[in-house]
Amino acid sequence: MRLILLFLLCLPSLAIAERCTGQTPCEIPEGSYHVREPDGWDGTSPLPVLLHFHGWQRQGTLIVNHARIAGHTRRRGVLLVAPNGPGRSWDWWNRDTANIALGRAVLEDVKARYPVDTDRIYVSGYSWGGSMAWRFVCADGADVAALLSISGTIDQDEDCATAPREVRHVHGLSDTVMPYPTGPGGDEMEPVALWRRAFGCGAAMREGTWQAVPWLRLERFAWEDCATGRVTLDQHGGGHFIPHGWIGWQLDQLMGREPRYP
Repeated sequence: MRLILLFLLCLPSLAIAERCTGQTPCEIPEGSYHVREPDGWDGTSPLPVLLHFHGWQRQGTLIVNHARIAGHTRRRGVLLVAPNGPGRSWDWWNRDTANIALGRAVLEDVKARYPVDTDRIYVSGYSWGGSMAWRFVCADGADVAALLSISGTIDQDEDCATAPREVRHVHGLSDTVMPYPTGPGGDEMEPVALWRRAFGCGAAMREGTWQAVPWLRLERFAWEDCATGRVTLDQHGGGHFIPHGWIGWQLDQLMGREPRYP
């Protein structure tokens, strides 16, 4: 009886140990990842998820503390999940890359640890990780509600096996690290050509400028007359960075809320 009582007393601590958060990585056979729970979560309500692929030579430890990423997810009831790329990088060039299986394994492990709102799984990434986010949803994105990509793409002539329900991409016109991918004849709509074709979209609609912070203005183009899905492209005049407020703005719109900052 004493042994049984001791075991029962240990159960709460075991449950806590299973919920790795912050700087403590969640280990899985395929690799590891980090998690940031939203502020004030009650421990039972289903959580939307943002799976974010970090930039080159970064790790998930940075993402779960990043003001322009975690600073927005934690205020919006969204669970932030940040896989660690092998060698601090991602192989997004190869459509058969093992990194796709890593991303899927991370999502499945998160579902085993948390009550996930499976209708609100969002995939994001910045720079090298932005390209990895494209690669992931292109190969295994059938259950993804939206792709939120920042300054990173893949070859726009590729054909994707799957697609998210919606695509949102932002890119700086003065980016010198992963330059803005202008198309033939100087076409500035080229960054989302792949998804416009995959979704069967018509002409772009200029929605005008918007800004989450006073010092950064973005111009939005949208494709809503598509056979399936929806596409938006945000341009700004800056370089290679995560625009202040951009992730939070997209999450608010996707979840049917009035966009705000932060």
